Amino acid sequence: MATSSGGGAGDQAIHRPDKASWRKTLRLFRYLRPHLGAFVAGMGCLLVTSLLSLAFPILLGKLINAHASGGGFWSAPITDLTNIDSVAKLLILVFAFQAAFGFARIYFFGLVSENALARLRQDTYAHLIRMPMLFYAQHRVGELNSRISADVALLQEGMTTSLAELLRQVLTITIGISLLTMVSVQLTLTMLATLPVVALVAVFFGRWIRKLSKQVQDRIAETNVIVDETLQGIQNVKAFSNEGYEAGRYGSAVLKARSLALKGVRWRGAFVSFIIFCMFGVIVFIIWRAVHLMADGALNMGDITSFLALSIMIGASIASVPELVTTMLKAVGATERLMDLQEGETEPLTLHPAGAPLPIRGDIVFEQVAFHYATRPDHAVLRDVSFHARPGERVALVGPSGAGKSTVASLVLRFHDPVKGRILIDGKEARAYDLAALRGRMSIVPQEVLLFGGTIRENIAYGKPGAPMEEIAEAARKANAHDFITAFPDGYDTVVGERGVQLSGGQRQRIAIARAVLKDPAILILDEATSALDTASERVVQEALDKLMEGRTSIVIAHRLSTVRRADRILVLDQGRVLESGTHDELIANTGGLYHSLSRLQLAGA
Repeated sequence: MATSSGGGAGDQAIHRPDKASWRKTLRLFRYLRPHLGAFVAGMGCLLVTSLLSLAFPILLGKLINAHASGGGFWSAPITDLTNIDSVAKLLILVFAFQAAFGFARIYFFGLVSENALARLRQDTYAHLIRMPMLFYAQHRVGELNSRISADVALLQEGMTTSLAELLRQVLTITIGISLLTMVSVQLTLTMLATLPVVALVAVFFGRWIRKLSKQVQDRIAETNVIVDETLQGIQNVKAFSNEGYEAGRYGSAVLKARSLALKGVRWRGAFVSFIIFCMFGVIVFIIWRAVHLMADGALNMGDITSFLALSIMIGASIASVPELVTTMLKAVGATERLMDLQEGETEPLTLHPAGAPLPIRGDIVFEQVAFHYATRPDHAVLRDVSFHARPGERVALVGPSGAGKSTVASLVLRFHDPVKGRILIDGKEARAYDLAALRGRMSIVPQEVLLFGGTIRENIAYGKPGAPMEEIAEAARKANAHDFITAFPDGYDTVVGERGVQLSGGQRQRIAIARAVLKDPAILILDEATSALDTASERVVQEALDKLMEGRTSIVIAHRLSTVRRADRILVLDQGRVLESGTHDELIANTGGLYHSLSRLQLAGA
C-alpha cells in the first residue's frame, strides 16, 4: 500500500473506479445488511416524496385551468380537478404528505448510514491497531488518521445525503420526462433537442474542473504535510529557532495552492455562467415554442404552466446530478481506501478482554537468530545471535549505535519475528503463544516516554486498566513518583498535556516505571531508560528501576556503561553479532575487547 503525502487530502480527488474499486465498494453493504429494513423503508419514502414533488407542477396547471364553484372551500370534493377549491385542498394535502414522508426519508437514511458508519469506524480502527510495526514504519500518522476521519467523512456525506439525493434526482428526471410527454410531446421534443449540446459542453467543463480540483487537493496535501511534521516536531522547530522558516515554507505552499484554486474559481465561474445562460435560454426557447402552440390551440395556459414547472424541476435535477455523482465517486474512492486498510494483514491478536495472566517465568533463549527488515532485505540487522536469559536475570545489551540492541528488544516483544533461528520463552517457541497473552506478561520502559494526554492516574493505570486507586498509588511509590505527584495541586488528577509536556523527563520516566510496576510483568525491557536524564534525575530513576527489576527477567539496553555494571550478564553487540558475553569485571579485564574500548572512550569523554 503506497503512502500518501499529506494525510489523505490529495486522496480525495476524484478517480474513475475500476472493477476492483466497485467490488471493494460492494463490501460496504455488509454494514448496511443489519439495517436492511430501515433502508427499504427509506427507499419507499424516497419514491413517495419524488412522486409527490412531481405532482405539484401537474396540480399547479390544473389550478390555473380550474374554475370557482359556489359550494365553498370545505365542501368542494377533493377529487374534482376542475374545481379551484378542490385542487387547492389537494395541493395542501400533497405538501403535508411530502413533509411527513420527507422527514421519514431523512430519518431512515440517517439511521442506516450513522449505524453503518459507526461500525465501519470501529472495525477500521480495530484493524488499524492490530497492524504490525512494519506497517507503521511505512505509513505516516497523518495518512492513517485521514483514513478514519477524512475518508469516513466523505463516505458519511455520500451515504447520508448524496446517495438518497442522487436516487431522488434520477427518479425526478425519469418520471418527469414521462409526465412532460403526457402534457405535450412537441414541447418535450423541443426541450430534449437542446440537452445534448448543453451536456457536451458541461462534460468538457466538468473534466477540466475536476483536473484542477485534484491539483488543488494535492497542493493542500503538501500544506497538511508541513503542518503535521512541524507540529509533531515543534520542540526541534523552537530549539533551532526555525519558526520563521516553517512559516515561510507553509506560506509558500499555501500561495501555490491559492494560485491553483483561483484558476479553478475562474473555470467554475465560467461553468456556472454557461449553465445559467443555457438554463434561461432553454426556458425562453420553450416559452416561445409554447406560445406558438397555444396560438394554434394545441395547448392552454395550465398545460404551459405545468410544462414549465416540470422543466424547471427536471433541469434543476439534471444540474445537480454531476455534483452528486462527483461526491459519490469520492465516496467510492474513500471506501476503496478503507477496504484496502481492512485487507492489510494484521498481527494474530484478538480484542477480547484479557483473561488470566499467562503463567511464564521469563526464561528467554535466542537460538542463532537472524533478522532483517522486509523493506531492506539486503541489510542484515542481526546475524546468528544466541544467548540465554534465565528467570529473574538481568541481561544488558551494549554496543555502538546500529549494533542491533533495540532490534533484540523488538523481537522479544514480537514486534517482528526472526527470519532465521528461533526465540524460546520458558522452553516454548514464542510464536506458539497467544500474542496478546505473551505481551501481557511483558513491559517496556523506553528512552522517550510517550504519555497520553489525560491525567497522571490514567497514564499509570494504562499498565492495568481498571486498577483501583490504591494499586496505582502503590505503583507510584515503588517508582519514586508518589511524592512529586502529590505535590501537584490536582495530585493524580493532574493533566499531563500532549505527550506529557507538562512533566520533566525524569517525571515522565517515573510515570512509565509506575505503569510497568502496575502491570507486574515477568519480562521487563529497559531501552536506554536513563540516557536522556541529568545526573540527579538518573539517580532517582535508576533507584526505581532497580526496584522494578527485582525478581523479573530484565533486558537492559544501555548506552552509558555505568548503568549496567550490576547486570548479571552483559552482551556486547556489533554489526548484528554478539562479540562478547560476561559480567562487567570479566569484560573490562579483556583489554582487547570492544567493551573495554567503549568503556575507555566513555571515561575519556566524561
